Amino acid sequence: MARMSADERRESVIRAAMHEFARGGYHGTSTEAIAKRVGVSQPYLFRLFPNKQAIFLAAADRCLRETREVLGAAAEGLEGDEATYAMANAYARLITEDPDKLQMQLQMYVTIGAAEAAGDHELGELVRNGWMELWDTVHLPLGGDVNETTTFMAYGMLINNLAAMGFPPGHRVWGALFPAARVQGREGRPGQ
Repeated sequence: MARMSADERRESVIRAAMHEFARGGYHGTSTEAIAKRVGVSQPYLFRLFPNKQAIFLAAADRCLRETREVLGAAAEGLEGDEATYAMANAYARLITEDPDKLQMQLQMYVTIGAAEAAGDHELGELVRNGWMELWDTVHLPLGGDVNETTTFMAYGMLINNLAAMGFPPGHRVWGALFPAARVQGREGRPGQ
């Protein structure tokens, strides 16, 4: 079996951390659990990352970056309503096909709130910068209209909450969410 490079190990740690933090949150996840999931020792983990906060930030950055990439790819070459519906469907697929993305987002908000309340503003600032890049990714295809962007992001946050609470796709609470945008399966057919 080929030995992994430090970059490959680092990648493995970020993936494992995203999964563990998504499930247990920042305070409920130990670096030991992350190291175990990757198959490395804790001392090796800390050769790749200086501390737990750095691991969390790498996982948060990855979550936001991958979400931006999905939305950007969905909206490529589209504007207005077409971009809105394409991004809405792409986002719905993302959080249903990879629940860690949704859970990691929610854990980021909780972690930032706790850090800010304790006087640590560095963590929040780093995640807010990533979130603003997400905003910009959506803002441009929506014609740079702040109201359209705000509405889209507000619907996204509502979708996060409804999905986190486990409301199934056919439930009545979903009825008014972007009615022209229907969640499409991988082949583009409704309900798959």
